[in-house]
Amino acid sequence: MTQEHIKVLILGSGPAGYTAAIYAARAGMKPVMYMGDQPGGQLTITNDVENFPGYPQGINGPQMMIDLQQQAERFGTDVRTGLATKVDFSSYPHKVIIDDEKELIAESVIICTGASAKWLGLPGEQRLNGMGVSACAVCDGYFYRGMDVMVVGGGDTAAEEATYLSKLCNKVYMLVRRDEMRASRIMQQRVLNTKNIEVLWHTETVEILGEQEVEAVRVINNQTRLTQDIPVKGFFVAIGHKPNTDIFKDFLSLNEAGYILTVPGTTKTNVEGVFAAGDAQDFTYRQAVTAAGTGCMAALDAERFLASKEIEIA
Repeated sequence: MTQEHIKVLILGSGPAGYTAAIYAARAGMKPVMYMGDQPGGQLTITNDVENFPGYPQGINGPQMMIDLQQQAERFGTDVRTGLATKVDFSSYPHKVIIDDEKELIAESVIICTGASAKWLGLPGEQRLNGMGVSACAVCDGYFYRGMDVMVVGGGDTAAEEATYLSKLCNKVYMLVRRDEMRASRIMQQRVLNTKNIEVLWHTETVEILGEQEVEAVRVINNQTRLTQDIPVKGFFVAIGHKPNTDIFKDFLSLNEAGYILTVPGTTKTNVEGVFAAGDAQDFTYRQAVTAAGTGCMAALDAERFLASKEIEIA
C-alpha cells in the first residue's frame, strides 16, 4: 500500500470542505482534499440556489460547486478524487485509507463528509429530484410560492418543513402513515392550528407522477386501501438525514443519530487534530452558508493546532 504524508487533509467537497480548503490554502497549509463519493455534496442535486450570499440572481447548484472548487484550487488546494474508506485515529499523526489502497499520514484532518437525505425509494423520486422533489424546504420552498405542495413524515423535521412551507404555499398536504405524529407536542399544535396544512393520517406515498416535473402524487390510505392522486407541484421528503460518519464511529464521539460531536464554539472533536465541519456535525441548520462558516472555523482551528504543535506550515 502506497503512503503519503499530508499536513492538512480535508475529507469531503461540499461548501464546508471547499471553504476549509480556501482558508487553509491561503494560510499556506498546502491542503489536500479528497472529494468523496458525491463530489460537491448535496448541492450538486439542487438546480437553483438563491439563499447563498453573493449571488443576487441565484446560481445553479453544480455550478456553485465548480466555482468553489476553482477558488480552492486557485490558492493551491490539491483536489483529488477518492473516498476515505478507513481511518485510525488511535495515535498521532492520523492514518486515513483512501479507496482501500492508499495510506495517508495526516497531521490534521478536517471532516466534511456531510449527510445524506433519507429517501422513500419510490418511482420517480430520484428522476424528479430537483424538479419538484426535494429534501429541504428552507432550500427550495421559495420556488413553490402560491402552489400546492406535499410533505412526507411525522416527526419534528416534517412538522417544521410543513409549517415553513405553509407561509409560502397555497396549501400543504402532510402525509403521516400512522394515526399520530412523532413530532413534539408544540410542533404538532403548530401544524394542526395552521389553516392551510391538511394532515392525511394513515397515508403513504405510492408514486410521484410527472414526466419533466412533479404534477401529482398518488397516495394510499393504509386502512381503507383506497388510493387517490393529489395534484401538487412540490414533494418534500422529511424523514431525516443520515450523516456520512460510519467510518469514524470507533474513534470520534457521535450523538445518537451519528452526527460528530464538537466542542461548543469550535470544530474540535474528541481527538486531537481532528476537526468536523458542515452537515457531518450540524444536525440543526444544515444549510450551505452555515456549512461554509464551519469550514472556515475548521481551517482556523487546524491552523492554530498545527502552530501549537510547532509544525511548519509555510
